[in-house]
Amino acid sequence: MSIARAAEAAGFRGPLDVTRAATAVLDADGTVVGWSPKAQGLLGYPPEEVLQRSIGALLVEPAGDIPAAPDLAGGDHDGRQVLHMRHRDGHTVRVMTATHSLTHKGAGPARLVAVADAEEMEEWESLQSMLRGLATESPVGLAVYDTDLLVVWTNSALRQEMGTSEYVGLGPDEMVTHGKVLSPGYPPTLEEIMRRVLATGEPVIELDYSGRPPVDPEHDHVWSCSYYRLQDARGVTLGVCEESVDITDRYLAQQRLDLLVRAGGQVGTTLDMARTAQELCAVTVPQFADTVTVDLLEAVLEGDQPTPGAAHGGDVVRVWDGPGTERAGPEGARPAVRERIDYPPDSPQARSLSSGRPVLDRPADTERGDGQLPSRPRLVVPLRAEGSTLGLVTFTRERHRAPFDAGELAVADELVARTAVCIDNARRFTREHAAALMLQRSLLPQNLAQLTAVELAYRYLPADSRAGVGGDWFDVIALPGARVGLVVGDVVGHGLRAAATMGRLRTSVRVLARLDLAPEELLTRLDDMVGQGANERAAVLVEGEQVPHDEALGVTCLYAVYDPVSGVCRMARAGHAPPAVVDPGAGSVTLPDLPAGPPLGLGGLPFESVEMKLPEGSLIALFTDGLVRSSVRDLDAQLDTLGAVLSQHRRPLDELCDRAVAALLPGPVDDDAALLLVRTQKLGRHQVAEWEVTADPEEVGRVRAAATEQVGAWGLDDLSFTTELVVSELVTNAIRYAAGPIQLRLIRDQALICEVSDTGHTSPNLRQAGIEDEGGRGLFLIAQLTQHWGTRYTSTGKTIWAEQTLPSGRTPATADGTPRHGVF
Repeated sequence: MSIARAAEAAGFRGPLDVTRAATAVLDADGTVVGWSPKAQGLLGYPPEEVLQRSIGALLVEPAGDIPAAPDLAGGDHDGRQVLHMRHRDGHTVRVMTATHSLTHKGAGPARLVAVADAEEMEEWESLQSMLRGLATESPVGLAVYDTDLLVVWTNSALRQEMGTSEYVGLGPDEMVTHGKVLSPGYPPTLEEIMRRVLATGEPVIELDYSGRPPVDPEHDHVWSCSYYRLQDARGVTLGVCEESVDITDRYLAQQRLDLLVRAGGQVGTTLDMARTAQELCAVTVPQFADTVTVDLLEAVLEGDQPTPGAAHGGDVVRVWDGPGTERAGPEGARPAVRERIDYPPDSPQARSLSSGRPVLDRPADTERGDGQLPSRPRLVVPLRAEGSTLGLVTFTRERHRAPFDAGELAVADELVARTAVCIDNARRFTREHAAALMLQRSLLPQNLAQLTAVELAYRYLPADSRAGVGGDWFDVIALPGARVGLVVGDVVGHGLRAAATMGRLRTSVRVLARLDLAPEELLTRLDDMVGQGANERAAVLVEGEQVPHDEALGVTCLYAVYDPVSGVCRMARAGHAPPAVVDPGAGSVTLPDLPAGPPLGLGGLPFESVEMKLPEGSLIALFTDGLVRSSVRDLDAQLDTLGAVLSQHRRPLDELCDRAVAALLPGPVDDDAALLLVRTQKLGRHQVAEWEVTADPEEVGRVRAAATEQVGAWGLDDLSFTTELVVSELVTNAIRYAAGPIQLRLIRDQALICEVSDTGHTSPNLRQAGIEDEGGRGLFLIAQLTQHWGTRYTSTGKTIWAEQTLPSGRTPATADGTPRHGVF
């Protein structure tokens, strides 16, 4: 159907058209010689009252605001005019008339006057003006499709926008190349969308559609399109009308704004530089560029502040190379790389580094003879923070060779500026993390002592860069009597202060352990020390100041003492997880029912210890919460996994450590994790000699002789003299000042240890005897001739001990290794 026929069917003829208007025929004198039925309907006069009368009789005389009636009877009045005519019932009718001359000779019809209601005519003329504007003046592109969805008409705006008028007969998807529906939730082609409009009558409003018009075949444009069904006055469907507005600039601006918004929430989620570079790539590829590379100065990667002029060949490291989606991996980019980059002096990267400004590489400026671009468009933007250049970001286009424009340069500059802030924060964290890690490692045991009492293995995993270094620690402390102290603790928090607190507490534990305190007593004193330190800090504050937090408050700790002579392990804990103990015979794993006690510094409850008799070869696993607590795994499941690993207790301890870490911590950790594995050993019968001594001064000589004989049997004759002196002095003091049974014990371990135990609770003091004093020189001589001596208290009294270093290469002299035992 043609447009003209459609217009006719829709009643597009005006009210003054002779087929619609009221008409009157006048002769040359203005006498009415013809009167149509529609004229009677408009003015109310029947033909007999009007015919042969002057038309002027129907016009209203000038009165008030009614203008003078023009003379329609004579003269040449062809054209339109607004008149006021008198209705038959007396009211005035405002009309518009059109007078047409008729060809005649002599008397008879001379003019045809068409009359219509003026308001109806003015409304119709406004409509016509609007339609003419849409067709010729409107900036909105219009296209009319018939029911076969072929173009039958376009307005001038669409023809000018597309640069061609050859659209009649084309389908909706043939008007541009590379067409694509951008709005989500719609069919992929315009034809499907328009057929839905034809079928349902529901319009589609502001659909975003991209393509390349004939006038600009190398660049994508974006249009906002609306579609609605066209029907005639009878409701017959004529086709679909399309309205389109080129919104390319607005769409790109919105896309760039959306890009910046997404970058604000997706770039810099961690304090990892490579991860930040990956996030920048994920945000910008492929919408903004097809490839993104991020290069950082080597000093930045190490956490140092870059110095001006430091960026040159060999100082730049590529940390990320993100390709387009067609080559991307599961995360949209290749894994991070760490390769040194040496830019050519004339490269855009080198120019950007030297100037500190973005460099826009425009390959379109040097086209080849075939019109193709010679290279890929690149945009190089320096990463700058606080006036320093941290590195470079290079955006490259491969699929679409359109160069970056000024608007995209501004977007890239903003993106890289935000990324630079994130990378600078990561650099600062890297520096602090490295310092904290160095401090932490310096405070942890560097090399655990090789002790006869236990076999050791350990693993320490600091938290990854997201959480920062924490304050977990462990230690193995050699104690008198071949015993060993085992400690593991967990400081709340991360960073330098947590590491420093860990070092302070570890040192305190070692000092208190050297006092030979029982586990519960050691934790009590450590708890008092932490609480007292917090109170002292609060006491020096000015009124109104906030009490600073002490990381030592709330620290958990487990301390155990293992005696290889008796096989007894005594332990206590301050809010820490109990150890896992593996029976060497059955291989069963248990968590001892050990009273928890409060964390350090909180006070309120006493600490209690538990003694366990451990068979030789028992395995003890001491660990911190970071090993077994996980945000994705249940604690009980983690403990079961640890138990399953420890049940293979006959494997080497290093292998068990590796298996436990692999099973419990398969990925990056958010908290420090420490694991200390201890396999107990007992001293052999040939390494210990014991004597019960009665409270008789004469027994001193006998026990001294027995000890000298035992030392000789061990092949330690070089230590006989000192041993006689030590035994004589200690046993004499016990007989003189203590009560109850006395025991002498010699232990041949990595040192020769002499112990005298009694039921007294008074410890002898070392003093400098005067020249005339008859006594007081015994302990002084012991301190001078032995390497270590001291006192430890037990539940039944005290033990005074002294250690002598073994001569190198000495072994026991007796063949059977039978120890000496007896009662004196």
